[in-house]
Amino acid sequence: MGPLLRGLEHAGPRDISTNDLPADHVGPRQSAVLVLLGQGPDGPEVVLQRWGPAAAPLRGGGSPSPGGRADPGDADPAATALREATEETGLDPSGVDVVAMLPRLILLTGFHVTAVLGHWRTPTRLHAVDPAETEAVLHVPPAVLAGSAHRFRLRAGGGAWRGPGFRVGDDVVWGFTGDVVDAVLRLGGWERPPGPELEWESL
Repeated sequence: MGPLLRGLEHAGPRDISTNDLPADHVGPRQSAVLVLLGQGPDGPEVVLQRWGPAAAPLRGGGSPSPGGRADPGDADPAATALREATEETGLDPSGVDVVAMLPRLILLTGFHVTAVLGHWRTPTRLHAVDPAETEAVLHVPPAVLAGSAHRFRLRAGGGAWRGPGFRVGDDVVWGFTGDVVDAVLRLGGWERPPGPELEWESL
């Protein structure tokens, strides 16, 4: 993880996403997501999730990192990300070391979101706590996400959104999570050339 952390030291908002705006103020709609990297039984992996039927229509589908809106009792974005991941996946936060917080961005929805990079020091079994909100928890090797067979450029919403996409089986990783995963692969030195640009009608 050393190259990734060194790359993040000088990363600005545009190094993370060209679709979202740098946060120049603290808005009322704060949120955070957990980018959880750990050592699985077959090597390094990143944790993603598949939205359940209650959440997917509201959040645009795709397979995001665990996370959500900040609560008043959350001390900082790391606390929000860990709490949300615990609620959604059953994560034991005591086994996670927070190693970096990426620049805060403003999404098209108006939410301010901070991606929190965590090292899963002591992995435990994860599961979909509420199947209506989270259908499945995915453990995906970065090597799979980096491979050109799984990585492509995506146009959605009639071209209003353009960015990286990743195909993992029947799942597609895109949107803010796609931007963050792409930045992690790039700054960590793991990226490979993407496949062709595709148009996707969902947004």
